[in-house]
This record gives sequence, structure tokens and C-alpha cells, in this order.
Amino acid sequence: MVNVHFRILTLNNIADVGLRRLPAGRYTVGSQVAEPDAILVRSHDMHKMDIHSSVRAIGRAGAGTNNIPVTRMSERGIPVFNTPGANANAVKELVLAALLMAARNLVPAMRFTQGLVGDDATLHRLVEDGKKQFAGMELPGRHLGVIGLGSVGRLVADAALRLGMRVTGFDPEITVDAAWSLPHEVRKAHTIEELLRASEFVSLHVPLLDVTRGLINAKRVEAMREGTILLNFSRDKVVEEDAVLAGIRDNRIKYYVCDFPSQKLQGHPQVVCLPHLGASTEEAENNCAVMVVDQVRDFLENGNIFNTVNFPNVAMDRESPFRVGIANANVPNMVGQISTLMGEGGLNIHNMVNKSRGDMAYTLLDIDSAPAQAILDKLAGIPGVLAVRSLPLETA
Repeated sequence: MVNVHFRILTLNNIADVGLRRLPAGRYTVGSQVAEPDAILVRSHDMHKMDIHSSVRAIGRAGAGTNNIPVTRMSERGIPVFNTPGANANAVKELVLAALLMAARNLVPAMRFTQGLVGDDATLHRLVEDGKKQFAGMELPGRHLGVIGLGSVGRLVADAALRLGMRVTGFDPEITVDAAWSLPHEVRKAHTIEELLRASEFVSLHVPLLDVTRGLINAKRVEAMREGTILLNFSRDKVVEEDAVLAGIRDNRIKYYVCDFPSQKLQGHPQVVCLPHLGASTEEAENNCAVMVVDQVRDFLENGNIFNTVNFPNVAMDRESPFRVGIANANVPNMVGQISTLMGEGGLNIHNMVNKSRGDMAYTLLDIDSAPAQAILDKLAGIPGVLAVRSLPLETA
């Protein structure tokens, strides 16, 4: 009988609907778990954390992984899972709210109303005298530019089209599947500058990477048409705040609406900062929890990888109760060395899959009998191998 038990450390509150998918008899889950096999996290900053050598996977209940030391985990052969698309509808709805708030000048209008003093007759007169300054625009026929056409960006583009807007998109890294799911009415921009020159509204939906840090800078603000409304519900550092504030002073930007308050932006009359509400719905938190738990569980039990930011997607149906998973650097002759060691150990390979992604690669092998520890040690000793796991199928 094989009975494998896993320990899961939670660094934030993970929705119970997700945690309940970890069978109590096989999993110990909690915020004080020692020597965990995996870590589940939302916003906790892990960069200065001493991550135990027992950890085999990290699961982020959300899309962004900037709070996780991904490079350091890759060097240890640890996949970092995330949940792209699980909170996409929640973010889309907040973007739509921001579009309407900005188009109809709702925030300054509310500030105006809150400052009124007097009896009902006085309030009525003040309202009638003051409302003209808050006259807004309707969305049909207006032009929205969407930078980043991932799960959220595509939903925003589709919703804007349904509101009667014209939509231009820019995403040089768009996948084939994403392109197929994008409404055909979305016009393709060849450069960000082309999109900015055409758009009255610009919505950002890109991850924070080296190439996207400061994506909206002084030069790109200069490319905007006068009175642009800029929406940022991706990451704060995608936008250079000084450039945006200068753009407001120069009338290039009418409003900057974002999900990331900062001291520099605080209190500015043409800036609306929300308290990081993008994924703050019960539905989004549940979706993220279910998705990340299922992914981490499948990796721990079967070695399958899906939705990580540092490894290829690799999945294989079981052909044997005995399986080995190997994380390795993407270097030549790795598969040959692995196969040779298996043969020398008298192990027959029923099935094998090897895939790479950039500098990282991952191999799954189903074999006809349990691998001896000596074989696992030899596999781990191959130059470029980062982590080796034996994955026996649990039997009752």
C-alpha cells in the first residue's frame, strides 16, 4: 500500500471552497505548517522569506506573481502556479465602472454634492447652478484602446464593443488561442503610439515585467490625444506617475483612474485611486482558490504542470503506478541521459513527455516499477537537473 501525505502552508486566507478540495486524509493545511510540500499565497511578500527546502510548489491565488521570487524558485526547480482568467470578470467589471465614472465625471460630481450646505431649496438651486460643470460624454462611438489582450483585456474589449465603442488593441505577445477568442471588430494597432494617438480612453492590462515597467512614460504621454482618460488596473509600476501628472497639467490626460493609491497621487482632483479592488469579489476569490488548489494538487500527486509562470505545461495520463518528475535546465542531451540511467537501473519506460519553456524544461516518465533511491540520486546528479520527485500512485 502507498499512502502519501502532503503538507500545505497558507500565507494568506485562501477561500474555503478551494481548500476543501484537498482531502483531509491526505493533506494537512494551515498557516503554521512546518516543512510544507507546497505554499499557497495571495498577496504576502515572499521575497525575503526563507522558503524551506521541503517546498516543491508555490501556488498564487491570482494572476500576478511579483510577490514571489520566481527566479530563485526556478533555480530550485520549483514551479510557481498562478490563476490567469480566474478573476478576469471581476477586473473587467471594475474597468467598466471606471469607464463610466470618468466619462460622466462622477467622482468630482460626488465631491461637489457632498460639499453642498443648506436647506432643500438651497441645495436644489446649487445643484442646478453647478451641474453644468460635470456634463460628460456617452460611450457609443467613443474610441477605447486596450493594451494587453490576455484574459482581462479580451473581456474589456468585448464589453466595450457591446457598449457601442470602437476598440483598438495592442499585444505583440498574444497567443493563437487568445487571438481566436478576440472579437473580430477589434482593430489591431502595430505600436503603442499608434493606439495612443487614436484612443480617447486607454486601458492597461499587462503584467509587470522588465519590458512593461514604465510602459506609460513621458514620451508616450506626449503621443496621447488631448483629454485622454487613462485606466490602469494591471500593476502600478506599469505607469510612471510623474509622467501622468505632467500629462494632466498639459491637458493630455483628463483623468487617471487606477487601483493603486500612492502618496504622489493622493488627493489630486483628476486622479481616482481605488483600494486595489480588482479581484475583490467573493466570486473571484473562490475561482482563484479552486483553480490554484486543483493545479497544485495535480502537481503534487501526479507531477502534471498547468498554468505556471516559469515552466511549460506538461500533463500525461497515468500508464503505471510509478512515475518520476524531473525539473531541469533546458540543455542538450537531457532526455538521453535520463533514458540511459533508467535503462541502467533496469527500469522500463512506459511513457515519457519532455517539454521546454525558455531556459526551463520538465520531464515526466511512467515506469514499470518503483525507482530505487540510488537511481533518483543519480538522476539528481545529472548536470542541469534541478529537482527529482518519485510520484507513486496512492492505493487504498
